[in-house]
Amino acid sequence: MTAAKAKPPKAEQDPQECALRLLARREHSRYELAGKLAARGFARDSVETVLDDLESEGWLSDSRFVSEFVRYRIRQGQGPLRITADLRHRGIDEAQARQALQAAEVDWQVQALDVYERRFAGEPPRDYRERARQMRFLQSRGFSAEIIRRVMNEVGKI
Repeated sequence: MTAAKAKPPKAEQDPQECALRLLARREHSRYELAGKLAARGFARDSVETVLDDLESEGWLSDSRFVSEFVRYRIRQGQGPLRITADLRHRGIDEAQARQALQAAEVDWQVQALDVYERRFAGEPPRDYRERARQMRFLQSRGFSAEIIRRVMNEVGKI
């Protein structure tokens, strides 16, 4: 969130109108929305007031954002570590992220195996170098070392 290159707000816009336009596209966390409004040149006090109003009216909800974000990222084939890191980056505390991941009730090993099979067509690695590459891929998707080890053992040993 850099305020150094903030654009001056357009005369016809007010922060609430801008925030509602952003929320109409997709859910945002409070932190994300505050950053976007600040980047558009709105004063911090008016941004906080607008965000409080939007929360009280039900337009802005971090819990709704988190549950939608988790569902989307699971469908994209991402693991719990990556999802948690991305949520922290968007201003969501780790406890809320962990709670949303538990509520999703995902078998992460099955998820990782599905991601592996889509990427590598279920082919076991031919050598240690390829095995390491496949493991790095799963790691970059946000799966833990334990889950990666189980998946690699399931697809075949060298």
